[in-house]
Amino acid sequence: MRVVLDTSVLVAAVRSRHGASHVLLSALPSPRFQPALSVALYMEWQAVLCRPEHRLPGVDAAQMQGFLRYLASVSHLQDVHYLWRPFLRDPNDDMVLECAVASGARFIVTHHLKDFQRTQELGVQALSPGRFLQLLEHAP
Repeated sequence: MRVVLDTSVLVAAVRSRHGASHVLLSALPSPRFQPALSVALYMEWQAVLCRPEHRLPGVDAAQMQGFLRYLASVSHLQDVHYLWRPFLRDPNDDMVLECAVASGARFIVTHHLKDFQRTQELGVQALSPGRFLQLLEHAP
């Protein structure tokens, strides 16, 4: 099953080893789900996670780039040919939805559920990392 990981999930996973976001990323690669990734989303991941305020003490930009390259290596790279803009409340989130629709992802995993309220109109459900982990536990 393909899912799109919003940048907020990566930030949360880097900041805390105790939350659902960290558990989710630690499960990769997984036979149960595969992240879908577009070039635009990868560029956002880089821009946000390479900021000094999002890196752990002792983790430099090169190590963060290595982490992001690893995530990209276990992800499905998706070309996006059709843009749904403007669709969501925050235009910066449209690229996340576009990646989900183009890749056939059923879920966008995010901490910002309010920002993705209209995604169900396009057949994509926004879930928190904790809720997505629960779904995985109960899936056949």
